[in-house]
This record gives sequence, C-alpha cells and structure tokens, in this order.
Amino acid sequence: MPRESKSQWDFGELFPPEQTRRVWSVSELTEQVRRVLEKQVGQLWVTGEVTNLRAQSSGHIYFTLKDAGAQLSCVLFRGAAVSHRELLADGQKVLLQGEITVYEARGQYQLIVRAVELQGVGALQVAFEKLKQKLAAEGLFATERKRPLPEFPRRIGLVTSPTGAAIRDVLHVVRRRNPGLEILLAPCRVQGEGAAAEVAEAIRLLNTWADSPTSRGGLDVILVTRGGGSLEDLWAFNEEVVARAIFESVVPVVSAVGHEIDFTISDFVADVRAATPSAAAEILTESVYASREFVAEAPGLMRQRARRQLDRGLESFDALAQRLERAHPRRQLNEWAQRLDDLQADALRCVRQGVREGSVRWQHLAGRLWRARPVQRLKERRETLTMIHKRLLEQGRQQWHERWQALDAVMSRLRLLGPEQVLARGYSITLDAKSGKVLRDAETTRPGQLLRTKLKAGEISSRVEPHT
Repeated sequence: MPRESKSQWDFGELFPPEQTRRVWSVSELTEQVRRVLEKQVGQLWVTGEVTNLRAQSSGHIYFTLKDAGAQLSCVLFRGAAVSHRELLADGQKVLLQGEITVYEARGQYQLIVRAVELQGVGALQVAFEKLKQKLAAEGLFATERKRPLPEFPRRIGLVTSPTGAAIRDVLHVVRRRNPGLEILLAPCRVQGEGAAAEVAEAIRLLNTWADSPTSRGGLDVILVTRGGGSLEDLWAFNEEVVARAIFESVVPVVSAVGHEIDFTISDFVADVRAATPSAAAEILTESVYASREFVAEAPGLMRQRARRQLDRGLESFDALAQRLERAHPRRQLNEWAQRLDDLQADALRCVRQGVREGSVRWQHLAGRLWRARPVQRLKERRETLTMIHKRLLEQGRQQWHERWQALDAVMSRLRLLGPEQVLARGYSITLDAKSGKVLRDAETTRPGQLLRTKLKAGEISSRVEPHT
C-alpha cells in the first residue's frame, strides 16, 4: 500500500469540531454583563463624593460618585421621586440608593439613583437652610423688629463659655477701650450635646435678672458669642431654641459667633451681627472710645476755636474801622471832588470827541457834494444818452435784417408749396369750366360738362363724354 505523502504546509485540522470556539458580538457580551450585574448585585447603597455634575435640559441629572480609589457613573432621571435632588452639587458627600446596570451604548456600568441622603456637613447645611426658611417665614429675621443699640451702654450681659477664647477677646477690648463697662457673665457651654439649651437658658436668665429690682438699672445689651470653628462646632447657635430665646429677649442682642465668614441662625435673629467677638466688643464701646478721643482733643479744639473767634473779631474790627474811615466827611468831600474832576474830564473828552466826529461828517458831506456836481452829472447823462441812442439804432437795424431774412425764408417755402411748382413738375389741375371748382373725383362729373385743365403753360378746354 503506497504511503500517503504530506506537504510541509499540511498541519492537519487546526480547530477540531469538539473544540470549536464561540465568538460573541459586542452587544451580546454587554447584555450578558448587564444581566449578571443586575442579577448578582441589584439594588444597593453606596457612599461617595459628587463630581462632574451635569443637569440636562430634559431634567435628567448625570454625575460621578468617587472616593479615593475609584469612581462610579450615576444618573438621576427626571421622573424619579427623589428628595434633595436640588441640593446635589460638586463636592457634596452623599449616600445613594440605586440599581447597578450597564449603559450598553457606551459599555459602562452605572448606578440608577432611587434615593439621596446628604452626609456630614451637607446634612447640617440642609437642616440650616430648612430652619432658616421656617424662621424667616415667621418674621424672626424681619428688619423692622430689630432694635438699635444704646449709644453709651453701662452694663452688658455676656453669654459664652467662661474658658473659651471669645471671653478673653471681649475682656481685652473692653479693658482697653472702656474699662468702666460692667459685664455680667452667664456661663454656658457653646459646643456639644445640650449646648443650645444652655445658651437659650442663659439668655432667658439675663432677661429675668434685668427685669428684677435687684438689677439696679438692668442690662443695656446681651452679647452672645463664641470663637471660630467648623459647622459642627458652631451648630448650637443654629438651633431653633436659641433663635426663639434671642427673638423673645427684651434686651437688645448682639450675635458674634465664629469668624467673619461664618453665619449662624443667631446672627439673623439678633438685633446686630458682629463678625468676631472682638468686633462686637468694639461696637459696644465705640461711642465711649470716640468720646474719649474727643475729650482728649478738646483742649486743642477749644484753643483752635478761640483763635478762630479772635481772628473773626479782628477781621470785624478792621472792617468797622474801614467803614468808619470811609464815612468821614473829609473823605466824602475828597471823593466828591475827585468825582467832579472825573466828570469835568469826561465832559472835555466828550466835547473833543464831538468836534472830531463833526469834522469827519463835514468832510464826508463835502466829498459827496463834490461828487454830485450838476455839470459833471449832466455831462455823464449826455454820454449815457448818446450810447443808448447808438445802441437802439444798432439793435433796430439788426432786428430789421433778421425779420427780412425770416420773411424771405417764409416766401421761399410758400413758393415751394404753391400750385405753380406742382404744375412745373408735370401735374395738371382740372376745374369746372363754369364754377372754377377743382375736381378731385371723376364720379362727380356728368356727361356734357365743360372742363378746364390748367398746365404749366396754358390751359386745355374739354367736355365730359358718357361712359361706354
């Protein structure tokens, strides 16, 4: 049996039937991945930070949820009943509930959001905004209810922590600007659980003491203050109980919480808001401090005003002396004499001016009379008459010549149009022998009628014969 020969390129069956591979399309693979994710993962809660937020005109919101190691695409559809959607923003820490799926057109997995919860500072910010809107609607922030501070407060109530930095700042400013200001401290906690209730109770306690007979004049202002910190640290001053206590206070309230960039609910309710505790102390001592400066400057101001009054008196005295000197009879006589000299000089100047003007007018009249001599004017008129006569004769001859030429031209045209010229070209004119009427139509003749035909030279007589 001959041996089967093989080529060097014959490698046998590359893909045996039992090992045939399955080839997936991209759409099939993506759909399979989506099914696995939806089945194995499904609904879940996930936390992270919002970034790349994009709100479409359709109402859908697209964003990315990220942490330190990864990121997740998210979509919040317009029809989804989700609260807090308007508070979503880049950098917001959120907790999301949703369904994991695959957006097959891009081949990327994403979270379809069904619920949103804000975390950390975000949740506090939402609570802050809700309480702010509620109290504003009730009129706690109304400008017309805010009271002015007394210009020279003698005693103030201080609501703060006795160990915090705020009380040290306030005392330092008060000692420097108004050491005589009395401060009544109502100590309380300004941070942590229960701090808001303590702050509210301290405000009420100061109002009660100010209304009691033992207060001997009561309180002029209540200062509610603390130093800076995070939103969580300042949260006690964002509680409703503190806002109500400030609103119900009979004594005007100044709120100085945190730093200049920090705003709390107590700032909006208080009669005056100060940026810092030190700024609040400066506001309360401003009038006294300015008065101290005024008193220190008073001697110099008094000397300055006395010198000014003396200068004004000297000026008035000098003015009266000058008026008295001007009112002296001899001075008036001198002034009248000088006035008389001025009038005399003016009269002489007017006479000379009148003489000069009369001389000029006389010269002008003499010139006009010389130019208007009758002999000269008669000579000029004769010359003018001679020139007009010559011009009329010349114009008459010219017009007669032009009229003669026009007449000659008309007569030439008449000769060209006359019957003699027509007869000269070989035509003839037939007339009725009796009436001399020119015949223009043969039908108007009758048999036996005598005719006369004019030629260029002579005439021919004829008779009409009957038509045959």
